[in-house]
Amino acid sequence: MRSLINILDFSPEELQQLIDVANDIIAHPGDYRERCRGKKLATLFFEPSTRTRLSFEAAMYELGGNVIGFSEAQSSSAAKGESVADTAKVISCYADIIAMRHPRDGAPLVAAMNASIPVINAGDGGHNHPTQTLADLLTIYREKGRFDRLTVGLCGDLKYGRTVHSLISALSRYPGVRFVLISPEELKLPSYVKKEVLAVHGIPYEQTEDLEAAMPALDILYMTRIQRERFPDPTEYERLKDSYILTPEKLKAAKEDLCILHPLPRVNEISVAVDKDPRACYFKQVLNGKYMRMALILRLLEGMEEAPAPEEEIVADLICDNPRCIVQTEQELPQAFRCTNRERKIFRCVYCESKRILKGE
Repeated sequence: MRSLINILDFSPEELQQLIDVANDIIAHPGDYRERCRGKKLATLFFEPSTRTRLSFEAAMYELGGNVIGFSEAQSSSAAKGESVADTAKVISCYADIIAMRHPRDGAPLVAAMNASIPVINAGDGGHNHPTQTLADLLTIYREKGRFDRLTVGLCGDLKYGRTVHSLISALSRYPGVRFVLISPEELKLPSYVKKEVLAVHGIPYEQTEDLEAAMPALDILYMTRIQRERFPDPTEYERLKDSYILTPEKLKAAKEDLCILHPLPRVNEISVAVDKDPRACYFKQVLNGKYMRMALILRLLEGMEEAPAPEEEIVADLICDNPRCIVQTEQELPQAFRCTNRERKIFRCVYCESKRILKGE
């Protein structure tokens, strides 16, 4: 049984297969209207969502299936203290596939470890958002016709932006990709992403705080909002919230075939005046997200072949102290860390990817 927790769970070849299915759905929608008849999708959304939840629901309905679930934690047994593991086991009795969003890093992984049906990560804290990356990839492919040889600008909240981290991981597997990381100092891309994704794949990148100076080189501009909900200090959010605002004036130096993306919701980081620009692709991105979720649901329900498990060194004598990690609330979860750098003895929590260094050997 296959699930999607991290975008790297799927190989580039498997991602291309999903894109091909999504493109066929776009071209021949009538061929897919009964493909999930008699199947049920459970949408388990423990934190607010509009686009992602409704996109999953629309995807399942357009495949002829049905949807059950809830849209906030207070509507579930989590309000009574039920664990994610138990919730996954219970829902497996009612549905054929699960889409889960949760504020805790690693919660969908715990669900997948305990469910007897496929689980799709619909966003876990500030960690991963692989189905948004699927929407991003289909949009890039339909606009550019390729993933290689692209200069991709990522602008805004690169520290907490789970969509940014997932997109970097996905695109780093293609040759000729280059990133321009545009953010204030306080919201720079985490060092572990630079060291363990970009450096490992030999991906060139530059960091800057100047969006306009970076604009002429970009093939893709991925704007993000400054996320109030990820800031422990509200005053820090207020200071940084208007760091970047894309306007028609700032696009004058951009390429004529620039592709402007945004995972939404937008606050004020893209002026509504930009919506009329043919290079604005963020509402196409929303529609593409529905098609990719349709393709994903189909493939998982068809029983995608299980990917071979990577050989990993796992240790259990380290403790994760990330306050956002699922182990902080699911007290009976076993601690588990995988080795990501044997020479430097660096281990990362399997749930949230927080780093620990093994000492004393």
